[in-house]
Amino acid sequence: MNSATTDRFDTGRFEASRNRLASLAYRLLGSAADAEDAVQDAFLHWQGADRQRIRVPEAWLTKVVTNLCLDRLRSARARRERAVGAWLPEPLLDGDPMLGPADTFEQRESVSLAVLTLMERLSPQERAVYLLREAFSHSHAEIAEILDISEAASQQHLHRARRRVAAERGHGGGSEVDPASARRIVEEFFTAAASGRTERLVALLTDDATAVSDNAGRTGTLQRYDSPQRVAAVARAGFRSTPAKRRLAGGVSAVHYALVNRAPALLFVRGDQVIGAVAFDLADGGITTLRGIAAPDRLARLTAAWRRSAPREPLVAEW
Repeated sequence: MNSATTDRFDTGRFEASRNRLASLAYRLLGSAADAEDAVQDAFLHWQGADRQRIRVPEAWLTKVVTNLCLDRLRSARARRERAVGAWLPEPLLDGDPMLGPADTFEQRESVSLAVLTLMERLSPQERAVYLLREAFSHSHAEIAEILDISEAASQQHLHRARRRVAAERGHGGGSEVDPASARRIVEEFFTAAASGRTERLVALLTDDATAVSDNAGRTGTLQRYDSPQRVAAVARAGFRSTPAKRRLAGGVSAVHYALVNRAPALLFVRGDQVIGAVAFDLADGGITTLRGIAAPDRLARLTAAWRRSAPREPLVAEW
């Protein structure tokens, strides 16, 4: 093959791995924008490499992307941004290829907002080992090669990561909720909140329920609410439509039920723009966590996916 044909062939080999690499980067970084940057940087590395000496391109690319992500996680800028408590994972609409494989429970759970948030409690290397093993089924020998560590170290990192994730997940971790039941609970919660039925709201929450809001990115910190009573109060205030909220949102919005990171969510949509997302964690027949995300830069990819989708009828057409 001439050089032009070889370049096209090698570019095609990279593109065949792009979605898998992006889903790995997203799990490591919790940000679709950062994941795209990491994959693009990997492509530049690929272009500059002596590709004839690369025996297994998929393994080589996995190593490059993983280590690019670890460099980002270790950077001073990333530590500052995540240390101040202003960080929530970037939500992705169901069907986004960046969500990656979903054949096993471990793969589905690894992309949940709950686990992506818990990844912040792990060291970058623990995070990489956990995701490479749990979400992508790499052997410890392969992980050792990717991270330049021993197999024994890989096993130790995995043991610590699993223990910490299990401890942080608490009750309800390691189980999946029936989709029909999840939708019913979320819709009932929204209806109760919009109508101000506090007792019903509390009844739909677990005893240790919490809520987290990014304040639309305005304050640079997260707002946290603990206890069913406080969560119910903030939901009642947040989900009730008022003229002031419509003015702030720039007009009337529709409320849709959707799956975000493979979990139930409510999307607030004005025109074709998603202006807010509330994602729910459920366990033991109740809601354990609400995560409210309204910072525009965290909703850009979700909005783009929403515009390409064929949404069903909204729960509320004019909110």
